[in-house]
Amino acid sequence: MTRVAAASSLRSLRSTGSDNAINTEYQLRSIDEVVRSIVNDPLLQGVLVGNLPLYAGEQGKTPFATHAFIMDFYNRSAWRMVGGSDSIATALTGTIERYGGSVRTRSKATRIVCDDNKVTGVEVNGAEYLPADIVVSAIHPKQTLRLTDSHLLRPAFRHRIEDMPQTVGSFTLYLHFRDKAVKYLNSNLFSYQGDTPWGCERYTEADWPKGYLYMHHCHEQSPEYAKAAVVISYMNYAELAPWYDTKVGRRGEAYEAMKRERAEKLLSALERDMPGLRAAVSHYYTSTPLTYRDYTGTDRGSLYGVAKDISSGAACRVPHRTKIPNLLLTGQNINSHGLLGVLVGTMVTTSEILGSETLHNSIAGSL
Repeated sequence: MTRVAAASSLRSLRSTGSDNAINTEYQLRSIDEVVRSIVNDPLLQGVLVGNLPLYAGEQGKTPFATHAFIMDFYNRSAWRMVGGSDSIATALTGTIERYGGSVRTRSKATRIVCDDNKVTGVEVNGAEYLPADIVVSAIHPKQTLRLTDSHLLRPAFRHRIEDMPQTVGSFTLYLHFRDKAVKYLNSNLFSYQGDTPWGCERYTEADWPKGYLYMHHCHEQSPEYAKAAVVISYMNYAELAPWYDTKVGRRGEAYEAMKRERAEKLLSALERDMPGLRAAVSHYYTSTPLTYRDYTGTDRGSLYGVAKDISSGAACRVPHRTKIPNLLLTGQNINSHGLLGVLVGTMVTTSEILGSETLHNSIAGSL
């Protein structure tokens, strides 16, 4: 795993002219196939891939390179953020403003405006026009392409992006605990009902949830008690068909009843693994793939956007630089999944602007 991850210039901070992060062999071999070739014991095989929800891995599909890159990232880095992940957004906002920029909310990009050669600016909220020399889009590439009708983006490219498979969505349960009721757990819990972590995305109403990820929020440095937790279990977008055309807060009682039922099932699974936990919960909130779709613009509300598949090869990769020379893409859909995908995407996209050698030297010099 370390050897495969080390093939990435982004891991070693070597300058490179390519964003091909992992060597080709392990992009074309699945996680389960590589693990089976190394480990004979089925139980150990399952343990080694028990954190599949970190990237929504699928048996026989997800490349071993995806597993290697993400796990190496967690092994070598922080795994939880004091104060929650929104501290990253807060810090980024402060940096942007310190350099003279501004961060706007309630300002939806409704069109990327182009002339015959390049992007000229972005339309906001269907009215305001913001001129721009460079536009970087961090939203799902499908959504980005739908914002412009530029002839520079060929129909074949548009069709390929539209046809890309997406990772599974999730039902998420946000728990708030009674004061000093739950000891802080400085690790995550991955629980499965059967004897394998694979296939949890293929479930029935009777056997859901087949597995879940449980993790505590770290609200302060070295907490003794947890204040809140998140529980994530896979949920397929097709289940939500009756509410596709609804908006947040206006989906109706049937939708709310469905969420309560799912929440109770997850709480029962938690109680099975951690007796007494249910009594420690003061209140909870829930979300579904529709929530992700409406808040983040992720296609079909998927957990990690575009799915990696060994049978697709390079076809499941999205370039950071588009055929519109000053329109760049970034985010978890472009290179890798989740937080790592955001960091890697940021570095590659920035390299396209500054040059990889300049960026890597700057980062290496600050370490």
